[in-house]
Amino acid sequence: MTKKERAALVCEKLNESYGTDLYCYLEYDHKKPWQLLFATIMSAQCTDERVNLVTRELYKKYPELTDIANADIKEFEKDIFSTGFYHNKAKNIIACAKVLLEDFGGEVPSDIDELTSLPGVGRKTANVVRGNVYGIESIVVDTHVKRVTKLLGLTKEDDPVKVEFELMKILPKEQWILYNFQAIALGREICIARRPKCSICPLAEVCKNRRKDS
Repeated sequence: MTKKERAALVCEKLNESYGTDLYCYLEYDHKKPWQLLFATIMSAQCTDERVNLVTRELYKKYPELTDIANADIKEFEKDIFSTGFYHNKAKNIIACAKVLLEDFGGEVPSDIDELTSLPGVGRKTANVVRGNVYGIESIVVDTHVKRVTKLLGLTKEDDPVKVEFELMKILPKEQWILYNFQAIALGREICIARRPKCSICPLAEVCKNRRKDS
């Protein structure tokens, strides 16, 4: 079986198990894409559940992009303290808000190069925005996606960007956004780091690293 054939079978089984509806783990006002952008920046080394708890209050306190751009950094650090790495996150989010206002008219760009030019925005964050806000086929490689992809034998790479580009070659384009959600769900519920539940995994028969004792 070629890697592309394995990828097609993986997608088929993921679709059967998790469906093909698109959804986003991070909460935001769909009329304000900047909210998802900043929530994704906050999600680095933090759970989506924690970020959602923080943003529910944060976006009440700072309802507009200008409010965040003009925020006092020390106060903002306190507002997002529980997401971890709050010094850098606060600095990047406030700086990003200013750049969006000054260079993009307050709009979040959809172009990957423009997005990654923003403070604190890498390819993962950019692709979350592109996929969820603009419906642009994008592959988001977080820790779950990378781990699941490696275990399935679809990549041997450790660098998220290399994993992203490898998946772009073997996954059907219409599956790119879906794969993000499905692989994350699998990684959280079944293919758990250090204690995978291989015996109930819907992908067990196509996984190159199935553990028979789990």
